[in-house]
Amino acid sequence: MIVDPPIARREIIAARLAEGQSVVAALLATEFAVSEDAIRRDLRALAAEGRCRRVYGGALPILPSTATMAARLGEGTGRKRLLAQAAAASVGAGEFLFLDSSSTNLALVEFLPEDGDLTVATNSVAIAAAVLLRQDIRLIVIGGEADPVVGGCVDAAAIQAVGLMRFDRTFLGACSVSVEEGVGAFDYADAAFKRAAVASARRTLVLATSDKFNARALHRVARLDQIETLVVEADLAPARCAALEAGGCRVQIAAAD
Repeated sequence: MIVDPPIARREIIAARLAEGQSVVAALLATEFAVSEDAIRRDLRALAAEGRCRRVYGGALPILPSTATMAARLGEGTGRKRLLAQAAAASVGAGEFLFLDSSSTNLALVEFLPEDGDLTVATNSVAIAAAVLLRQDIRLIVIGGEADPVVGGCVDAAAIQAVGLMRFDRTFLGACSVSVEEGVGAFDYADAAFKRAAVASARRTLVLATSDKFNARALHRVARLDQIETLVVEADLAPARCAALEAGGCRVQIAAAD
């Protein structure tokens, strides 16, 4: 079967975008030995199919920022439980915890110590419901208008509420993690709320599935040196773990699946 070269080229570009890479038209034109106009046509076609977002000079991958919390709850549950189990082991008796709205942080609720005299504050509807079922943990719900994408409250009222609290540990939700940019969030309001949660914490931990390291978020939440511990999956490359630690945070590797 003969494959039309422009179609084959377009699929190669689409595959890179699907992996979370951004693309630059000028570089692609050199790589494929075609004009930039040809690459721009490819990118226009991919954008029309909903496979990328056109920007000046190239294209960006479609971010999963429009997926609702409800949709994320069923994704990668086994991997998230391994991260949660590793992170929960560090929680001490009598601590005041903040669990940021995150499907990975939801998994933490199961593994928090029993009869540990814990208090959990959360802005997440799903996490609040799970903590309430535990009965051995005091619950504080951060209120406001619930955002269906974030899965919780991140408005001005929620920011004001966390600003009046002092957490022993904040378990921060992350949309992206990188050595250069630290922890990022897709949503502007969510990023502002997360920064307030970090500012109110004595120590901050992030549970990051490996896909977070290939994502690109528009809003910076925290530098790596503001994160005490980054809990990662066992398949994260050792070189990347070393680079993250050089950036200022401790890397804890969860057990392999």
